[in-house]
Amino acid sequence: MTEYESSNFNNIIRQIIKKSLFTERQIEIILNQKDLLNSKFNITKGAYYRQVGQSRDKLMALFYSIILFRGLGILLPDDIDVMLKLSEQIHVINNSDIFPEREEDVINVIDRLIRQACNV
Repeated sequence: MTEYESSNFNNIIRQIIKKSLFTERQIEIILNQKDLLNSKFNITKGAYYRQVGQSRDKLMALFYSIILFRGLGILLPDDIDVMLKLSEQIHVINNSDIFPEREEDVINVIDRLIRQACNV
């Protein structure tokens, strides 16, 4: 079974996960904990709960980082607007089929907008 066949995510979501702070498994665990995904994990109970803790810690660190960057003026309201619009589009993409030949275009647009927002 290939990685794609065993994945709960389409190619675009998987590409975004690769560029995020989280692994695909951690995203699956977070979704599972929030009852947004019912996935079976072929790991021991102890390993699963260790990864639950790691995922929670990363998510909390992400939230603290957003609060810090917004509070210090690093993350501006326009940046947040871009992130919200992109996240809305990702929600649509996650719930629909994208032609494989368009996937790279979608990733390139997301990359361009994020790089523009991160112009440090």
